[in-house]
Amino acid sequence: MIFRIFNIVVIGALVLAAAYVYRIKFDSTVQAEHLAKLRGEVRRERDRIAALRAEWGELDNPARIEILAKRFLQLKSIAPTQFDGLDRLPERPPDDARAANDDPIGGMIGNLDPPEAVTGTIPLPAPPAATPPDQPSGAPGR
Repeated sequence: MIFRIFNIVVIGALVLAAAYVYRIKFDSTVQAEHLAKLRGEVRRERDRIAALRAEWGELDNPARIEILAKRFLQLKSIAPTQFDGLDRLPERPPDDARAANDDPIGGMIGNLDPPEAVTGTIPLPAPPAATPPDQPSGAPGR
């Protein structure tokens, strides 16, 4: 009688183990299919990126831009005599002359707060209050 119950318990455990192994196999198959799908999507996105980079290279081609500029913009060609050396630049105006200029952006840049006021740094904590002379520093107050 005990062997019969033991056999039934063992057969039940084997059936449960087989079902668990089948479930794990099924889950791993689903995960493998999902991984294959994701790899395909990644491959397609990489192909799209490569195509967009090639298109960008074509659109960013200086020869193409030059042809479009000649067609749509009425620009004069650049003569080599238009360029000069840095040693021939005029002197920089003094600071007060630059401040008098009606440049709103330059005025904002000149009136910026110091960097420590602009950052989000946390101020240092205040030092602890001094303890009265009759009370030791580690003892709680009464």
